[in-house]
Amino acid sequence: MKKTLTIIGFLAVFTAGAALADDDCFVPMADWQPRDAVAMLAEENGWTVRRIKIDDGCYEIDGRDAEGRAIEVTVHPATLEVIEFEYEDDEDDRRERDHERRDDD
Repeated sequence: MKKTLTIIGFLAVFTAGAALADDDCFVPMADWQPRDAVAMLAEENGWTVRRIKIDDGCYEIDGRDAEGRAIEVTVHPATLEVIEFEYEDDEDDRRERDHERRDDD
């Protein structure tokens, strides 16, 4: 009996953890906000959009923040809630900064 309860407890915790780690969006297309709404969200936050794409069922914005840093933002397609916000360590950014430093010397 004790072994059964331990196994059930482990499975409950394991599956709950897996569900929390999942960043995919499972929303019927009929419930999605239009791309224009995603672009408006970016504009309201001061982001410059390079591309809006769909990844794992979520909107993903690739662009730059107000300070010019490369960003990748994952947005829920129905609620437009920001699910994940990442600063990208862009190789082009590093090259540009190195080039600017050499020009300053």
